[in-house]
Amino acid sequence: MEKLVDRLASYGAYHRDMRNILTHFIGIPMIVAAVAILLSRPIVDLGDLSLSPAMVVAALAAIYYLALDLRFGLVMTALLALTVAIGDALAVAPMAVWLGWGLGLFMVGWAFQFAGHYYEGRKPAFLDDLAGLLLGPLFVVAEAAFMVGLRREVASAIETRIGPVRVRERGRQRG
Repeated sequence: MEKLVDRLASYGAYHRDMRNILTHFIGIPMIVAAVAILLSRPIVDLGDLSLSPAMVVAALAAIYYLALDLRFGLVMTALLALTVAIGDALAVAPMAVWLGWGLGLFMVGWAFQFAGHYYEGRKPAFLDDLAGLLLGPLFVVAEAAFMVGLRREVASAIETRIGPVRVRERGRQRG
């Protein structure tokens, strides 16, 4: 659990404002889906097996998440499989449809990310550590779990290191 807490605390230090976290609940899934869609072409046939770059990237990411934590890793693997299935479905669509969904979700997802970091008053974590790009989806899953009372021991260990999430009061100034 220590490695999981280290990674989530490192990423979470850039995400202590609830408004930022909420924008990540929208933006990160959009970006992950966009990457899966955009990497779903081309498909390489290896005999009875067809493989896309999206499948390879998702499998490698799933291995990383499973190595960090089995329970979160299983959830991440299921979500990655879903995004690959969405990408596969769009990969057979006309080029304009495939590209429109992929690029559209990617751009709108990043707009949500940067809006959240405006509220946070801090740059995105990946600007200091590219691993933040891989930790973002796990962070969203972990925060959702914490919000419904799951994995309290992980949430507590993270808060001990970086403090609780801030909920800004209405009308309060940024800063």
